[in-house]
Amino acid sequence: MGLRDGGGQGWGLLQRREEVRQANFLELFVDLVLVFALAGVVSRVTRDIFSDDPVVRWQSLAYLLVLTLPLLWMWITTAHITSWFDPRRHKIQWIVLASAFGLLVMSTSLPFVFVGRGLAFVLPYVILQCGRPLVLMLALRGHPLRQLYLHSVLWSAATAVIWLASTAFSGGARAALWGAAVTVDIVAAQLRWPVPGMTRPPVSAWATDSRRHLPERYQQFLMIALGETVLAAGITLTTHSVTAATAAGLVVAFLSTMLMWRIYFYRSGQVLAEAVAAAGDRDAAGRATGTAHVVMVLGIVATAVGFEIVLIHPGGSSVPVWLVAILGGPALFLYGRIRLERIVFNRLSLRRVAAIAALAVTSIPLYFAPPLAAAVVAALVLLAVALADARHAAGRPPEAPSPAH
Repeated sequence: MGLRDGGGQGWGLLQRREEVRQANFLELFVDLVLVFALAGVVSRVTRDIFSDDPVVRWQSLAYLLVLTLPLLWMWITTAHITSWFDPRRHKIQWIVLASAFGLLVMSTSLPFVFVGRGLAFVLPYVILQCGRPLVLMLALRGHPLRQLYLHSVLWSAATAVIWLASTAFSGGARAALWGAAVTVDIVAAQLRWPVPGMTRPPVSAWATDSRRHLPERYQQFLMIALGETVLAAGITLTTHSVTAATAAGLVVAFLSTMLMWRIYFYRSGQVLAEAVAAAGDRDAAGRATGTAHVVMVLGIVATAVGFEIVLIHPGGSSVPVWLVAILGGPALFLYGRIRLERIVFNRLSLRRVAAIAALAVTSIPLYFAPPLAAAVVAALVLLAVALADARHAAGRPPEAPSPAH
């Protein structure tokens, strides 16, 4: 059955293939809220990473994952809705606006999320993850997407029990339950929300009825994360005294962000839409693309935490968890970029593998150096990757995507 077969009541909500367009202003509004949300995560993690208790410092990195993943998953599921459905329809506009408000409420709870405001983080997430598919199901009678959303609701209702039960706990126990719940949410979507006794949905959770819209949204997803790093660094420096070291830290932070932008868009990020359209298995390509971007954004958020460390504590000795953020953030970004290279060109990017190895090797001597030195080394490694990319492209025509078939 084709994705537009069935002629149900939801026909008018679905976009026509010839109406593919870039993100509209409503979607960009959601993006602005996500910038605020990611900035809140960086601020929350930075507070603990300076703790005198080493357990709390390491715990802060776990919190980075537990807090960032639900926010990213909320954005991704919203992007999938606007990829399938016409945002000019009032029903879709209300769903998108509700998603933006939910992200906002979740973000405002971040400073106290593990002690007193857990429900403010959990409730919007649960309501939206269960409510949006229910609303869309009512408008999709006779359409293949309806079965997909039915499976989604059943899984979301099951994990809602974990999310809501977590509010009875605090601290590490609450974080562990959230980590388990969001992992189930994402993995179940990867597996197309299987339900025993029910037929598998004919449509993948990662499929899109637009050849360009969703890949372009993922490009904007990266720009959101990069924009947050600049925002966080700028805000931090305005609230701390400016010295030669902190000024150097700001320059390094900006240059590193610029280099990550360059590394992403050359060339895989630039031709991502064409690669997904040409892939032999578009569902698999969509799934892999989403995963690669989540990994890269997590790396960028960790890098932003590293920038905070450098701006607040540029001198003195480093501690292991600080090095994990300063060097591990760029390494995680590069790993996600390697996965993207595999999707777009079906090859392993050896330049990026070498860069990750260089970051790992230099972490040992950098343990005895100040945080600013570690940030400079990370920036130099990123610069080496960008220069190697430029040298590879010199004198050659732009490379066309060559995904697996």
